[in-house]
Amino acid sequence: MIRKGKAVWQGTGKEGTGHLTSDSGVLSATPYSFKTRFENEKGTNPEELIAAAHAGCFTMALAFQLQGAGFTPTELSTEAAVSLEPEGQGFKISKSALTLEAKVPGIDKAKFEELARAAEKNCPVSKVLNAEITMNFTLG
Repeated sequence: MIRKGKAVWQGTGKEGTGHLTSDSGVLSATPYSFKTRFENEKGTNPEELIAAAHAGCFTMALAFQLQGAGFTPTELSTEAAVSLEPEGQGFKISKSALTLEAKVPGIDKAKFEELARAAEKNCPVSKVLNAEITMNFTLG
């Protein structure tokens, strides 16, 4: 399976602008720029997309872990906070902090944590990130 995304950029790094498009069309000429990345201008940025990808991947991986153990979640809600920090002349993504709120009938905390840690470690996006990954959860 291969998934594609495309970026088009015009101009300098600071003053230029670009747009992102995904094959599915979910992103279609979605704007990004220095201001959407380092300030708060409307649009997206690579770190926001990585955060959404990590949250989505981890949450689905956890759903599969729970299913395999015989549990069906009522709801899994995950936020990923991706940290972009200076490194030398550039930047690096240093961390992705997952915050999970889960409602899973019939599961105890120890079993839930075991399955959540396995999902954190084994989701494909976690594997591709060369960053510290942390996960905190609330089981309701």
